[in-house]
Amino acid sequence: MVDTKLLQTLAHDMILLYVEDDAGIRKSMSKYLEKFFASVVVAADGVEGLELYRKQHFDIVITDLSMPKMNGSEMIVEIRESDSEISILITTAHVESNYLIEAIKSHVDGYIIKPFDYKILNEELFKVVQKIYNAKENRAYKLHLKELLDEQTQQIRENYEKTIYAMVDLVEQRDSYTAGHSKRVAYYSRRIAQEMGYSNEDITILEQAAILHDIGKIETPDAVLLKPEKLTQIEYTLIQEHVNVGYNFLNKIPMFKVIAKIVYQHHERYDGAGYPNGIKGEDIHPLARILILADAFDAMVTNRIYKGRKSVDEALVELERLSEKQFDPEVVTAAQRALKDVKLNHENINQLPKSKLEEERFAYFYKDALSDVYNQNYLDVVLTKNIYNYSYNAMLLFFIHGFSKFNVAHGWAKGDEVLKEFAQILNTHFDEDLVFRIFGDDFAVLSKVSIQSSGVVKVLDELMAEYGLHYTMKSVDLSQTQISKLSDLSFLKH
Repeated sequence: MVDTKLLQTLAHDMILLYVEDDAGIRKSMSKYLEKFFASVVVAADGVEGLELYRKQHFDIVITDLSMPKMNGSEMIVEIRESDSEISILITTAHVESNYLIEAIKSHVDGYIIKPFDYKILNEELFKVVQKIYNAKENRAYKLHLKELLDEQTQQIRENYEKTIYAMVDLVEQRDSYTAGHSKRVAYYSRRIAQEMGYSNEDITILEQAAILHDIGKIETPDAVLLKPEKLTQIEYTLIQEHVNVGYNFLNKIPMFKVIAKIVYQHHERYDGAGYPNGIKGEDIHPLARILILADAFDAMVTNRIYKGRKSVDEALVELERLSEKQFDPEVVTAAQRALKDVKLNHENINQLPKSKLEEERFAYFYKDALSDVYNQNYLDVVLTKNIYNYSYNAMLLFFIHGFSKFNVAHGWAKGDEVLKEFAQILNTHFDEDLVFRIFGDDFAVLSKVSIQSSGVVKVLDELMAEYGLHYTMKSVDLSQTQISKLSDLSFLKH
């Protein structure tokens, strides 16, 4: 949770432009923003917002997308023409709109979905304010470095490297999968390059590119980067932008210009079907062709949420199948020799959460809004992971009967009330375990030890009697059977 006092401290001297055509939202939102910023200037549409922007300095612009006269995307384009660095947040009620895609491509700093969740709003504000604050400090730091340039050239170079790798650390802290992934891709790239007879200098360049190849994800919104499910088409479009972001960032630093080109091409394909430019064959940088394969190989042997990992042998067969399509055939031949003896650490090569903190970050996407317990999708995630680490040994299922008739007779609101009470009882009783809402009207409990249900039965019986309902319990010994998803147990409901 964002420390609002710290947010207020960082933003106390910043000026914000807020553009929103809905008068009610504009009034309430501007009043809220005034708690943090030195000044909040408001506009009712893009034309008015652009006029205000041209008359005075602003540190941040927050704008709605769908507005009369000039929409938010058009206004952002105009602003970016005069200032490519200003921080911009967008608000929208239409997450699948073309406006949103165009605005994201204009390099906005984040987006906030209407109706506003002030917790999320504070988080987005804090990221932008902290970015501005750090940028001011960095400018002062660079000015100091310039004064020392003649006598500290080597030190400056080292500081550049530390800064870049520190930013990689930031990406890795946001996305635990990227951390191990980048290091493994660098390792695979080195082995392939050595097999192909590249010089030590080229291998060093390739390793640096591999470590930095996903640095552009630093601008990918958390809602996309941390999503542990398959991405929607719009989310996939957004994450593809990390290639351009990474290139533009690295290309500004002379010592990383060669690396920038390799990073820029790490999602191209040998047959020209890749992105961002669809180049093919010999037009792709030779070292980028190695990185492309190493990146894909690691994805193949990594256990994902909705896609099981391949063995090394299976991955090498897949590489051969994709030779001359996705991969340079010469690189494939070298990889067959260089990677055949690779030993995988299955505990680490895993996209699933490995710590309590990571579980909570994953669970952010898997909370059931009605009951405040975990939802069915998260149960599938935990069951998938359980096949590999056997953390949970017992499952208890609660099936509520006749609930559809209850909803018809008493209304959905009353039905929701019953489900909330049922979930609250389970949460209270099984406070050391994981509780899930499943199949709409039922619940499941996962435990690392055998589940003692006697204490909760009396309370649930009283609740069900009060509403004229009844339920049944069924237990599953997970130590005796491999259950990878809830649908494997659907037969128990009948």
